[in-house]
Amino acid sequence: MSDYQNRPVEDPSASTQMFRAFVDEPQPQPATAASGGSRTGLIVVGAVIALIVVVGVVYLAMK
Repeated sequence: MSDYQNRPVEDPSASTQMFRAFVDEPQPQPATAASGGSRTGLIVVGAVIALIVVVGVVYLAMK
């Protein structure tokens, strides 16, 4: 019981102030959202190149 009586009293206002400061901070925008268009373009270009390679291999195999 003596442990219960000797606990330090925490100031709840300190944690509230820290929480409000955290919430009020502007959140940075993720960098991946801005580069999403260029990544899609790279995937399309890679797919086209892969298709050309497959068509070329099939053409040479049939010749």
